[in-house]
Amino acid sequence: MLHPAFPVVIFLVFFITASGLRYGLIHQYTEQIQANLENEAQSMAHNIEWEFKAHASAIQRMAMRLATDPSTPESEWRQDARNHLGDFLIYTVIEWIDRDYFIRWLEPLSLNESVLGFNVAFNEQRKQALEAAQASGNYDISDVLELRQGGKGIVIYAPVGTGADNNGFIAGVFRMEILARELLATREQNAFRIVLSSNGDPIYTLDGLQGADDSMSYTVPINLPTLDWQLTLEPSQTWVDKQRSPWPRWAFVALLFMGLVTSIATLLLQLMLKRNQDLLATRRELDVEIAQRKTIQQDLVRLESTDVLTGLANRRFFMEDLAHALTLADRQARQVALVMLDLDRFQMLNDSLGHQFGDELLVQVAGRLNKLSDERVSVAYSGGDEFMICQQYVEDIDDVIHLLGLIKQCFEAPFKVQDEVHSITATLGVAVYPQSGMDADTLLRNADIALYRAKDQGRNTYQFYTEGMQEREVMRLELEKELSQALANNEFVLHYQPQLNLNSGEITSVEALIRWQHPHRGLLAPAEFIPLAEESGRITDIGSWVVMAACRQLAAWKGTHFEHLRVAVNLSGRELDNEHLVDHIRDALNAEGIPPERLEVELTEEIFIQNIERNRDQLSRLHDLGVHLAIDDFGVGYSSLAYLRDFPVDLLKIDRSFITEVTLRHDDAVITRAVINLAHNLGLRVVAEGVETQAQLDLLRGQGCNMAQGYLISRPVPAAELEQALLGGTLEKFAATEPGFEI
Repeated sequence: MLHPAFPVVIFLVFFITASGLRYGLIHQYTEQIQANLENEAQSMAHNIEWEFKAHASAIQRMAMRLATDPSTPESEWRQDARNHLGDFLIYTVIEWIDRDYFIRWLEPLSLNESVLGFNVAFNEQRKQALEAAQASGNYDISDVLELRQGGKGIVIYAPVGTGADNNGFIAGVFRMEILARELLATREQNAFRIVLSSNGDPIYTLDGLQGADDSMSYTVPINLPTLDWQLTLEPSQTWVDKQRSPWPRWAFVALLFMGLVTSIATLLLQLMLKRNQDLLATRRELDVEIAQRKTIQQDLVRLESTDVLTGLANRRFFMEDLAHALTLADRQARQVALVMLDLDRFQMLNDSLGHQFGDELLVQVAGRLNKLSDERVSVAYSGGDEFMICQQYVEDIDDVIHLLGLIKQCFEAPFKVQDEVHSITATLGVAVYPQSGMDADTLLRNADIALYRAKDQGRNTYQFYTEGMQEREVMRLELEKELSQALANNEFVLHYQPQLNLNSGEITSVEALIRWQHPHRGLLAPAEFIPLAEESGRITDIGSWVVMAACRQLAAWKGTHFEHLRVAVNLSGRELDNEHLVDHIRDALNAEGIPPERLEVELTEEIFIQNIERNRDQLSRLHDLGVHLAIDDFGVGYSSLAYLRDFPVDLLKIDRSFITEVTLRHDDAVITRAVINLAHNLGLRVVAEGVETQAQLDLLRGQGCNMAQGYLISRPVPAAELEQALLGGTLEKFAATEPGFEI
């Protein structure tokens, strides 16, 4: 270190490091600029796709209106076309082409008279494409054409009806210069040269630059039906310069300056080391003092054992205390109980009423639980909606049962939060040392497993950890992991349970019930995977799949003996909270061409009254769409019927618990009759679930029930089996006695 060449070596090291860092930063920022250019190109391509498909959809809607009313007079059609031209300025001409491919009507007529009577199937390729569009009902898009009006453009042909019902096409003509300018005008043109290509050949260039950096260009495909377009983006030198960072230069200069300073400092240090040995001794003493201060600070950090929100012990301190308690229990041959507490439906309340509500509720719960603390019981906040309670010096299981009773008493009185009263319950999982674990981590894990087992049993209860629970929990986790792949692997299927119209004796509707065709475990009941889906948040994706699958089945029944059937699907509370729910259902119906009244949405009575204001808006939008709404499990758990007045309901489904013994118990018969009368007085139809005997069916028919559903009529069956049974006329006679499942 004292060698005279040492400062020179230090400077060389800094110089080499600075050069390498500069090169690396330049390379990194160059890659970042290229990535920004690619993102910009992807964004532009996505904008073109979205805008173009929106205009194509407008042409399709105009074709659908003409297909619905083929007798539309020319004047009304022209007015409709002018409206479209006014709304979508990108169109040049809108045409009606008869089924023989001749242009009969067009708008505007001015400057386009030469196009009237033109045969748009002017070559075999165009003719084949138009014939395919007539047969499929999908719109056809030409590539770039030389327009008879002059210039280049493309044409979208939307068939008016399909197959034998085809009444020609509605065509939208776009000039390339107008199309490209409208679709790309929102971008920053002065920063890029934008080239549109078709099949690799440039068809339009939007250039606001004096010069572009060809080395940084990026080409991305544009995903449009029947077209092979690409978009190439070339940035201006100004744009590239803006993207570059001065950091490589600054870093090089800074490191070089640091190297110079360090070399000079090292030189001075060499001189000082020879004369200042006492300073080194002082520095060592200072290092010792700094180490001592760090140790004190670490001790202070460990003392921060309290959760800021609840005032209870935090998880780290609790686990340390639990480990100490287990050590004492081992010495004294005593037991220790660990209770994991989870607030039921806290996440739903927190999401719907706000995090401030959740925080205030947690504070109140913590205050009640903290009253249980004494020399034998300690309480901590674990995070989220979970609390941990440790009971030391446990003599026998009765001590733990007594503690669980005290915990339950903490939730007997409602909680008043933000001037509203809420009844909150809790689910508990218990693990006892040493039977359920020999260390703190194992005890915590097993208490958590017991907590999940208690949730599976219906919440607001408790469960002790027992042997075998861990194995079941592993199986549950495996099933939850496989659930994430089930949709991608198309493992779900729909079964359909018929609903018998008691007035006509016919099957007029069916309920779609999901099943999981597991590749190893076979056909799984919903009860085995729906709770996992709701807990993991995948229920929204599964619900979307059910709606799409039901619409596809309705589309498959078009033109058959089953096209009169209405299909009912079940929605969960999470799906109803999705603001895009109505849009998704509308898109599914439109995609398959299904009238909204052919679809029925079922929600349980509990879901209807949760978050009443939001649900009223969602259900009103569904009702306005034309979808039928049904209340499932009616009559279970709630006494208020005000929501029947506030919600646009079409049908009530009497819960099976009232039907099972309706012929044996007078009370059930009275309740059933009252529900039927209530529904009819409100103008609602009634379905009775769980009908399994002829006597039940006769009683319901006598009381004026509209429809019946249950094993007497049919169990849930695949679509093919349902079709066979309907064609054979055997459904009214079928009564299943074997155990089944439905949801």
